[in-house]
Amino acid sequence: MSVEINRMEDLNMIKPLYKRVLLKISGESLAGPQGFGLDTETINRIANEVKELTEMGVEVAIVVGGGNFWRGRSGEGMDRTTADYMGMMATVINALAFQDALENINILTRVQTAIEMRQIAEPYIRRRAVRHLEKSRVVIFAAGTGNPYFSTDTTAALRAAEIEAEVILLAKKVDAVYDADPNIDPTAKKFDTLSYIDVLKLGLKVMDSTATSLCMDNKIPIQVFGLDEPGNIKRVVLGEKIGTYINS
Repeated sequence: MSVEINRMEDLNMIKPLYKRVLLKISGESLAGPQGFGLDTETINRIANEVKELTEMGVEVAIVVGGGNFWRGRSGEGMDRTTADYMGMMATVINALAFQDALENINILTRVQTAIEMRQIAEPYIRRRAVRHLEKSRVVIFAAGTGNPYFSTDTTAALRAAEIEAEVILLAKKVDAVYDADPNIDPTAKKFDTLSYIDVLKLGLKVMDSTATSLCMDNKIPIQVFGLDEPGNIKRVVLGEKIGTYINS
């Protein structure tokens, strides 16, 4: 009991850089080393990192991708709208799995979907989402924007603007933004900071152009970092200089 009390006292001494954040997690990250489906160990690790944020008083909203099951562009020869809706369903699977992992460690969580499916989640309502955050509940946004032709990156930018998040934490398999794929090109240059215009002009694969423009218009900074390194989410929220910071 005394160990838990001391831990809580230590957390209370820590001052996070942000009060409300939107964490964007790719579907591939939830697949872990297997590269497909859901990896329980990886999901539980990320859930525990989110718990650390809530214990510091940070309000956490999450947007999950669906690439560990399906991507709209995977449906070659398929109607684009149909393929995109299938991708939205994949994000719901991930959201429910992550909700379960959070609730298993006693974190109150709500899933809100842009496509109504009342038996398993709430419909997305901005005011309700904000109220959940104010009550220290984690909110997971699923099913993208509810519209085809828009990525989950755009969903992250849109939801961040709607709930007035102070930053988008863009958790990726790569530890920062580079001018080339560092897994292929060992001479790839890492960027510590970038402007929104730099991202658009250089065509950097951070977020799609719609999402980047939305962040620029609403002055929402983006912190890109690697999710594979345990503890990185907390480090970013505490202001440690890792990954790439994108702002005006």
